Amino acid sequence: MIKCNVTINGIVSRTASMRTNKEGKSYIGFAVKTTIPAKAGGCKQVEIFVSKDGTDAELPSYVVGQRIGLKGVLTFRKREENLYFNFHAKSVDFLPENERDAIEGTIKFRGTVGKQVEEKRDKRGNPYWVFSAFSTEKHEENFSFTWVRFICFTAEKDGWLQPKARICAKGVLELSVYLDKINLSCRVEEMREWVKPAVTNETKF
Repeated sequence: MIKCNVTINGIVSRTASMRTNKEGKSYIGFAVKTTIPAKAGGCKQVEIFVSKDGTDAELPSYVVGQRIGLKGVLTFRKREENLYFNFHAKSVDFLPENERDAIEGTIKFRGTVGKQVEEKRDKRGNPYWVFSAFSTEKHEENFSFTWVRFICFTAEKDGWLQPKARICAKGVLELSVYLDKINLSCRVEEMREWVKPAVTNETKF
């Protein structure tokens, strides 16, 4: 599970229209393009599919080419090597003060630690921990894995934080591009071991 509470600043790239979800509820759907900064190579422009509660009377407000600001919940969908952005907007600012493309906010993550938990030290010699973990998604009969890199600024490492451990984490979301590939990172603020609840006869019914 990866869920991000973020603010997006970008340009409307697809005309807004009314759509219907699986429960039969109508919503406004459109797309926004924004740019993710690069650590190596060029920046990358991404298109985000946006859904928002509303009516057809609001559709003319979403003009292709218009810069807007959005606040809401961002999720990701992995298909093969492609990472798709889905966003449910809680509010829209049609006159954002900032003209800079951005995706900024926090990330909540639940998944499995990878093969290594590495200790590093900053310029002052203080230790911190770096590791990657993946969230699993099933689509039809296939599984896909979305990786997130974690940086944990703490002097001591919890004993349970080992390769293949299950974790729940929350922190600052950082999106970047390296060699045209989008990377997700989290500067950890809270983290704990994720223990699946035991399945008993009582919980089955």
